[in-house]
Amino acid sequence: MTCEACKTIPPVIAEGYTPKGTYEQIGGLKTYVVGNVAKATIAIVDVYDIFGLANQTLQGADALAAALDGIVLVPDFLEGEYAKPEYFGELTPEKQAIKDAFMDRVRDFPKFLGKLSAVVEDGKTKFPTVTGWGSIGLCWGGKVAVLLSGQGTVFKATAQVHPGMLAVEDAEKLTIPHMVLASNGEDVEVVKQYKAVIEGEGKTGVVETYPTMHHGWMGARANLSNPDNLKEYERAYNQVAGFFAKYL
Repeated sequence: MTCEACKTIPPVIAEGYTPKGTYEQIGGLKTYVVGNVAKATIAIVDVYDIFGLANQTLQGADALAAALDGIVLVPDFLEGEYAKPEYFGELTPEKQAIKDAFMDRVRDFPKFLGKLSAVVEDGKTKFPTVTGWGSIGLCWGGKVAVLLSGQGTVFKATAQVHPGMLAVEDAEKLTIPHMVLASNGEDVEVVKQYKAVIEGEGKTGVVETYPTMHHGWMGARANLSNPDNLKEYERAYNQVAGFFAKYL
């Protein structure tokens, strides 16, 4: 269901979506795989948010694969141990300690950069027709993607959406086209700084804020039963597809 002219995604399903991919081991990780695995020339590694393999995230992966006639991989970087909704309420000291341990684990970025690199290296062997690799990171995953987008990167283009831990220092190290789609939950000044660094004449970056969307509207926290969220989810994934179609 691909539009070759405009690279549009299929219609988004608000409720009861059934993911179209399968699972296999790639780079030592259980990985969701969807797309034209036999002939694709484009592959994207989707680095999910800390809530893991959510249905909304997998629908986004399916949408990108369909729009680009490519392959999208969603590795289980956190290996089944995800953030729990209770972490974001009032916590007892015991539960706070559990949350702190989880957050310390996910902030070990060198480990996750190694895992992301391993997925791509294994992917190159499994999908030899692919000539352009990219990555999209959601929230926490955005930090992982951007940190592997500097000198010596394995990617041709990357993106981060409703990014977590956005820092202009990361923007200054980019060596490839990069997209940022921010929500109304990110630091406005840091988003402006990012825009100043990667957008403009002779530059290939894209920075846009979706001012009515909450942090997480494209991932596990997407509420696709809400018409506004569904519309902006669809618009954003189309925007990401167009970006990757241009640069991969």
